[in-house]
Amino acid sequence: MNLSKTYRKLVVVEPGPDFKNATRIVEVEVPQLQADEILVRNIFAGVNASDPVFSSGGYGHTQTPFDIGIESAGEVVAVGSAVTFPNIGDHVLAYDFGGGYSEYRKIKAAQAIPVPEATAAATSILIAGLTASIGLEVGELKSSDTVLVTAAAGSVGSYAVQLAKQAGAHVIGTCSSDEKAAWLKTLGCDRTINYRSEDVEKVLATEYPNGIDLVCENVGKKMFDAAVKNLALFGRVVCIGAVSEYEKGMEWEAVSQVRIYHNLLAKSAVIRGFFLPHYPDRFPAHLAKLMELVASGKISAPIDPTEFRGVDSIANAVAHLHGGKNKGKVLIRF
Repeated sequence: MNLSKTYRKLVVVEPGPDFKNATRIVEVEVPQLQADEILVRNIFAGVNASDPVFSSGGYGHTQTPFDIGIESAGEVVAVGSAVTFPNIGDHVLAYDFGGGYSEYRKIKAAQAIPVPEATAAATSILIAGLTASIGLEVGELKSSDTVLVTAAAGSVGSYAVQLAKQAGAHVIGTCSSDEKAAWLKTLGCDRTINYRSEDVEKVLATEYPNGIDLVCENVGKKMFDAAVKNLALFGRVVCIGAVSEYEKGMEWEAVSQVRIYHNLLAKSAVIRGFFLPHYPDRFPAHLAKLMELVASGKISAPIDPTEFRGVDSIANAVAHLHGGKNKGKVLIRF
């Protein structure tokens, strides 16, 4: 296979939460491979709500310039001298902090996740699907649960809605528009709450007087507060993200209010943080389950219909997500 001598990628040059201003497109030479490495031609890359945190220097990156982008899917185009699998021509998923927003990606062969084809669906499963599936497991999802999914029309939320519903739970989903609410109904939401036209805390208190058993929380701020205040006895909150604060990078909002144990003690409730990289041992089983569910049509892989192509489109894709315009996973197509 003839490879280009150079390729384009996005790097952070001036760390900060303004993703567009923090990043630059550069052209670099195709890297030489170590014996245990492979080179992947990216076909898809996933856009994540936490990208402004990443561009601010989160996830341990301090020295500029540094590569950005997390998950990608593509074709193996070169292998190191010691690599026996995967082979040139195989399709793989890649997951690490840096390298997703690039036309080519160099990774350790052992880190590649083989897939039959590097599709949009497979790319969406890698972070969004796994986060929802493992997060619900960590939250001890039961068929008898009333489950609240915040940012339900987002990439993680739209998977969580379907998986919770498939498990037999009653599912409530919050979103920002009536259009999204209608879409969430097609995914299985029993009750949708448009937080721009309804008071989430009031709806939960009025319509669910026995409380919420499990919360898949992706938003933070007042949404988090409303969820905690309306927990059921032995209720669980799984904190997956805080998209309401990500556009400030790593400048988190300070608040002054009654400490949170005030809401937890009387209900024996639990708040549990969730960060996907802490659960690598669960990846294979959940990935296989999700791939089978999507392939069989039991759930869909929710892909945002807006098309973004190439490295030049990445900043616009991030702005699209943070503008609340997406339904499902936002992808870059190379």
